[in-house]
Amino acid sequence: MIDVNELYLQAIEQQKNQNYDAALKIAYELQSLDRTAKIKGHYLEAIVWEKLENTVKEYYALKKMLSLLDFSSSEMKELAADILTNVATVCLKMSLLTESIDCLWLAKKLSNNKKIEYKILDAVIHNTNYLEDSSPDDFRAIYDEYKKSLADIVPYPKKFYDHEKIRVGFISPDFFKHAVMEWSLALLTGLDKNLFETYCYSNVKNPDETTEHLRSVVDGWRDISDLTDEDAAKLIRDDEIDILFDLSGHTKNNRLCVAVYRPASVQMSGIGYVNSTGLECFDYFLSDSTCAGDETFFTEKVIKLPHSHFCYTPLTFLEPAAEPPCVKNNFVTFGSFNRYSKINNSILSAWKKILDMVPNSRLLLKTSIFNTEDEKNFVVERLKNFDFDLSRVEMRGLSNTWLSEYGDVDIALDTFPCTGGVTTCEALFMGVPVISLYGKRHGTRFGLSILKNIGLDGFAVKSYDEYINLAVALSNDWKLLTILRKNLRTMMKKSPLMDSANYLREIQTAFIKILNEQKNLWRSASGEH
Repeated sequence: MIDVNELYLQAIEQQKNQNYDAALKIAYELQSLDRTAKIKGHYLEAIVWEKLENTVKEYYALKKMLSLLDFSSSEMKELAADILTNVATVCLKMSLLTESIDCLWLAKKLSNNKKIEYKILDAVIHNTNYLEDSSPDDFRAIYDEYKKSLADIVPYPKKFYDHEKIRVGFISPDFFKHAVMEWSLALLTGLDKNLFETYCYSNVKNPDETTEHLRSVVDGWRDISDLTDEDAAKLIRDDEIDILFDLSGHTKNNRLCVAVYRPASVQMSGIGYVNSTGLECFDYFLSDSTCAGDETFFTEKVIKLPHSHFCYTPLTFLEPAAEPPCVKNNFVTFGSFNRYSKINNSILSAWKKILDMVPNSRLLLKTSIFNTEDEKNFVVERLKNFDFDLSRVEMRGLSNTWLSEYGDVDIALDTFPCTGGVTTCEALFMGVPVISLYGKRHGTRFGLSILKNIGLDGFAVKSYDEYINLAVALSNDWKLLTILRKNLRTMMKKSPLMDSANYLREIQTAFIKILNEQKNLWRSASGEH
């Protein structure tokens, strides 16, 4: 008689040792047995495909597993909720946005675990940013559910200090060579040491040279990756932090629950996330005068810096190509290096129209979903539904050569509503002009803010028709493309986007202002003078 548990353990061991073919063989054997064995087999298969970064096969394995689960069984409900959250994550990568959010809501309905519930709602909030028509009311309804799941947390009483220097604590899972660091490195390392002390609360699991650099230059480094939210909050409280700055919002591996304990005098979020946290524990959200947009999307008070709310510091340097590729190719290549999850049907429709209106033009897409043939074929089927001429579309997987590959792009086409951020900066820094579509909320206006700060705000438009027409017009101006290729990097270096000295002056002024503002409010409320 076959011992299912023994087979399962064997497969797990093979998977841990990266013997993936052997693990899959056992998984398929289990799938040929009874229902319980099939469930284990499909789960094992999904684990292997996740390790091999084959999103499409992982998706189908998880879906097969779900079809075997009895959602009415109390024993299976938590398992179903867990698998549904995994399906939601995979769906986002595949740009199946509605299915992703539907899976999360069903997972919440099935789960009775509070810790899992808030993580599910955290993901719902994050994924809702990808929808084009999300309103402030839509977000607030989810925020209300999210706050209910955190209602058992008892915050510290408000407290202010009279330190000689303002203690600013930054909390993030991204203190390594990560895109967020390219927007926050100047802030983390450049605050005036006569006025400020900088602390980092790191949730990094795999530190690298960027981590070590930060650790060596800040005044206080605290590793919270193995601490509970309560213990991490106590650490911040014991450090008497004046301003706690969350750099991740509802993104992967965030520690927002630490902030719910309200360990710092003043708390704010921004830079690494595109929207409000929806939590009252945050007093402020950092934006700028261009990017802020409709402030009713925020539960926090929006801080609007005069220019850019971040300072771009490239972590990888490479010289741009000498000229746009259209000069040698004799045709224009449009490109997007944004995550595939940001590519929705409206954007694909616009890109198809652009290609139709620009004879012989090409579209170069570079993103991780093209790393396997299964994933590439999945996207090909989607493009066929839009009648793309596939001979004019090139799909490249993620690689370490992404910066040099901007040499193959004449014009970058931004995504919407989730616009590019660091990706847009990288394209511009490599001499490639970016056409961006902007909306009302902060997260849809990064392209507008970036382009305005370098003097190219005319390349940011507010309608799909303008987006399409601008792309077509620019594709016909090879002289301008050549001028931009030679000058965009200099324009960026001379702009507020990379002027760290001015940026730090502006944000230091904001820090001092908000700390005094909150301190005065607290004193008035408590009767102190």
